[in-house]
Amino acid sequence: MTVITNIEDLRVLAQKRVPRMFYDYADSGSWTESTYRANESDFQKIKLRQRVAVNMEGRSTRSTMIGQDVAMPVAIAPVGLTGMQHADGEILAARAAKKFGIPFTLSTMSICSIEDVSKGTDGHPFWFQLYMMKDRGFIERLIERARAVKCSALVLTLDLQIIGQRHKDLKNGLSAPPKLTLPNILNIATKPRWALGMLGTPRREFGNIVGHVKGVENMSSLSAWTNQQFDPALNWGDVEWIKKRWGGKIILKGIQDVEDAKLAVKSGADALIVSNHGGRQLDGAQSSVEALPAIVAAVGSQIEVHMDGGIRSGQDVLKARALGARGVYIGRAMAYGLGAMGGAGVSKALEILHKELDITMAFCGHTDINTVDRSILLPGTYPTA
Repeated sequence: MTVITNIEDLRVLAQKRVPRMFYDYADSGSWTESTYRANESDFQKIKLRQRVAVNMEGRSTRSTMIGQDVAMPVAIAPVGLTGMQHADGEILAARAAKKFGIPFTLSTMSICSIEDVSKGTDGHPFWFQLYMMKDRGFIERLIERARAVKCSALVLTLDLQIIGQRHKDLKNGLSAPPKLTLPNILNIATKPRWALGMLGTPRREFGNIVGHVKGVENMSSLSAWTNQQFDPALNWGDVEWIKKRWGGKIILKGIQDVEDAKLAVKSGADALIVSNHGGRQLDGAQSSVEALPAIVAAVGSQIEVHMDGGIRSGQDVLKARALGARGVYIGRAMAYGLGAMGGAGVSKALEILHKELDITMAFCGHTDINTVDRSILLPGTYPTA
């Protein structure tokens, strides 16, 4: 039996167990993947200051994100096709997040629907991520559905007006359900655990969309609809339109530039997420952790700043917190856990991150996550504003 000690162990296991097209979908970036790699590698350059002879008893990683209590400053990021990493994936991940005491964010492009996830977590509130589509009627209905199940925040993604080119997806002929080409059939045949799980669930389509849009009754009509729906004309007026219709907490995802961060403040959002979409959109953009300090310096006193991209350990969580992020989001770390071991794998990923965060915080001389600042980092090794 494999002993799982870190997120990389879960990644290796997920790669063995998940069909190639879906594993590659989660674990890839656009074009040369340089930004995707930099998200991780730029964290490694940041060095920590070890402190000794400090009382390390009574440690706490508890904090808040947009006023919500969290067991650690980590939320599960919205990941499209999560239910293709493992059968009923979004429900299992949401349950793991609920059990651990952190927020779960459901993607518009999820396999399990808003209603499925609410029912699967006994009505526990979660966050819902919204993509702006041209069909405004559909967007209004989505917002109403999120409100009906008492979602506690809306995460509006701003960096997917057009879709970045991801070479692996094109080569694999990615679709949901999978295109049954000979290479894909042969590959799925080597993943019996995954295949049995998918046969045992009715959830194999985009649950938030199929049956909720006129003329979209199946996956083939869905792909034609979706390709035309991402709205290249999205602008700050649309953000205001959504904010009015939602009326609750709103988080803006995809901010990489100080000027856009200032516009996010002006929009009246509750938080922004420094994010380059996991390196899946503009290849050659800054890593999230490199972009973070300038945005914190410019707007951190006016809006809550979160970040995602490259979080693979509790040390990364601590470094982001030290640089001013109120909280971070994990997408791939969650997907690896789910693909490797289902819901138990997501719980394992959260336990790993928490233990690494807790121990590293203690070594850096702190017992409360809320007292951590950049004094725990070695000068000259981290990005500054």
